Amino acid sequence: MKLNTNSNSYIIIYSAILVVVVAFLLAFIFKALKPMQDANVALDKKKQILASLNIRNLNDREAEAQYKNVVRADYIIQKDECDNGPENFDEYDGESAGFKLGKADYKAGKLVVYFCEVAEGQKLVIPVYGMGLWGDIWGYVALNQDGTVFGAYFDHDSETAGLGAEIKDSRAWQEKFIGKKYIEEPEGQPISIVLGVKKTSEIKNPEAEVDAITGATLTSNGVDEMLKECLGKYKNFFLHNGWGGE
Repeated sequence: MKLNTNSNSYIIIYSAILVVVVAFLLAFIFKALKPMQDANVALDKKKQILASLNIRNLNDREAEAQYKNVVRADYIIQKDECDNGPENFDEYDGESAGFKLGKADYKAGKLVVYFCEVAEGQKLVIPVYGMGLWGDIWGYVALNQDGTVFGAYFDHDSETAGLGAEIKDSRAWQEKFIGKKYIEEPEGQPISIVLGVKKTSEIKNPEAEVDAITGATLTSNGVDEMLKECLGKYKNFFLHNGWGGE
């Protein structure tokens, strides 16, 4: 019996089979490529964390080696928990626990602390998450134990090129955070997070505040709010572990 290739039934059946075949092929390709995609995402995250420690411009192999050498532990603490952290860096792997967590885990109250060892000494790296003008922004802030910032790196999903996107693209702007205070411990008062981003005319604490990006007020405000909110969740950790003061 000869098929009528011009009939509606033939076209519908043929289209359905084609859709199923294409869907199967796409699913197969996605599954086959997922390990590689996951590895690339993890490598990019390592490079961002290293960038916050002022370690940049590495190729993939160098980044993997540096991360393993520098990031000693990726510790998870619960929100508002006063945890002492790992006693021995050598007992931990810097990509086995907190490294696997993201923004959704942060919102659920799981906070990540990266314990790092660089030539300048021990540093903490804290991940931060927020909203810019057009979408998610995030970053990593490396902290000195004396209450100052060692380094910072920020990224975004969809900020405007040449404006809000400068939070990622301008290394010079990120480096303005180096040496800024992230916490204050006024005598007889609760500690407070002071690191922030302000318009030049609004800066009241130059030791802790960075000039906003020109023409990107809302993105800059997003970074300011992100730093205050995210670092604020670690105040008890800072207080009980000797980070943030002499």
